[in-house]
Amino acid sequence: MNLKTWIGAAAPLAADPGIRRIVVGGEDWRRIAEDLAAAGGRLLALWGQDAGAGYPAVFAAYATAAGLLLAELPFEAPPGDASIYPGLQDLFPFASRMQRAVYDLYGLRSTDADTRPWLRHAPDGGYEFVRVEGDGVHEIPVGPVHAGIIEPGHFRFSVVGEKVLRLEERLGFTHKGIERRFLDFDVEQGCRLAARVCGDSAVAYSWAYCRALEDRVGVEIPRRANWLRALALELERIANHLGDLGALGNDAGFAFGLTQFSRLKEGLLRATEAAFGRRYLLDTIAPGGVCGDLPAAAGAALERELAYVAAETVALRDIYDEHAGLRDRFVGAGAVAPELAARLGLTGLAGRASGQAYDLRTDLRDAPYDELRAAKCGAETGDVAARVTLRFDEVAESCRLGRRILGDLPAGGVRTNVPPPAADSLGIGIIEGWRGPVLVALAAAAGGRIRRCHPHDPSWQNWPALEHAVIDNIVPDFPLINKSFNLAYSGHDL
Repeated sequence: MNLKTWIGAAAPLAADPGIRRIVVGGEDWRRIAEDLAAAGGRLLALWGQDAGAGYPAVFAAYATAAGLLLAELPFEAPPGDASIYPGLQDLFPFASRMQRAVYDLYGLRSTDADTRPWLRHAPDGGYEFVRVEGDGVHEIPVGPVHAGIIEPGHFRFSVVGEKVLRLEERLGFTHKGIERRFLDFDVEQGCRLAARVCGDSAVAYSWAYCRALEDRVGVEIPRRANWLRALALELERIANHLGDLGALGNDAGFAFGLTQFSRLKEGLLRATEAAFGRRYLLDTIAPGGVCGDLPAAAGAALERELAYVAAETVALRDIYDEHAGLRDRFVGAGAVAPELAARLGLTGLAGRASGQAYDLRTDLRDAPYDELRAAKCGAETGDVAARVTLRFDEVAESCRLGRRILGDLPAGGVRTNVPPPAADSLGIGIIEGWRGPVLVALAAAAGGRIRRCHPHDPSWQNWPALEHAVIDNIVPDFPLINKSFNLAYSGHDL
């Protein structure tokens, strides 16, 4: 079978014909993956569920030229020998960690399973890292506890002198049971938890959650509410990029950059608070729309702030481009060539810096981006310099989009009623967050309760690529390379 045949055999998932679902057996689970990989399809997420959600199963969501295809492989038996399924690691390398997490959580094992625990950490901390042998090779362990306030992750470097031969990560130290916690809420309340999966992507997660719910019940939210959601998403993108641009300057020994971008980010957060009532937009998006309207005066002040940020960022970009010390640290560091990025499945911001030109705002053009017409930003060199350049480009574009939204904000209401979905129904929501595509799969139970909710962060795809990006670089450049990706621990360690 080819890709067109698989999509034709799949049924539309709720109201969106661009999202289709197909239930398969083990052989077809593998064949779908092979056909999609051959046709240039991308694996967006892979997750599992246990009998408590109805029946044991694994799911895989794929992005194709025709839309999103959800493959489901159910199991009749409880976890055990009968619940081994064909692995996808050879087709999509980053699937390995997702498959390990599925096994740790649900006992469903892939045929190519790495048997080392991913989430279930041994009490004594024992873990078999891959060893690099040779003259002069030694290991540098970093973490899992770090000097700052970032969340824990263990990084094991194999080096000769200061040159990195291999990096292996071990994450999962902050597994919080978020997917289980969703079961304590009804579908409307679950939106607040979704916004707290990963604090710097609150808008992306809460919007993806609401889209999964609203599409499942066929609700069309007010046009003004959709535009306000996009405004919140772009503000979230700008704030994160400003923070990272300052931190990247600081990691390269340019404290002036940190000072200036911290100033810009603080000004934007204050303007955001004046407009929406909060600096970080954790409770802005709600099922059916947004939690409150934007007063005209607040919108005008926010528009002035975006114009100021855009102008100041242009000036700071010139300084970064002309600073010899920054160029020396950025150019060539942590490079992921387009061919390697495609093979590894690098996505989102980091992917676009390595020639992977995917952005859901332009590729899918769901409302309101079908009207806003966002411009896609990209680069080819895949190094720190490219990821810095992309952030500058995206700040400029997001400021433009934000000002366009504020200037042409439609009139009307900002929220509509969302009835509870039918029991055993499933919805998928996907939003291009600032790191990349954020996906939420939401299954309902009777009485409007949540039967299963899986939030997926693009960091699952990109953490393995960071291991490749640091090879042949020197150890002191790792903080700089790591910050240029700025991947999530919290969104990864559910």
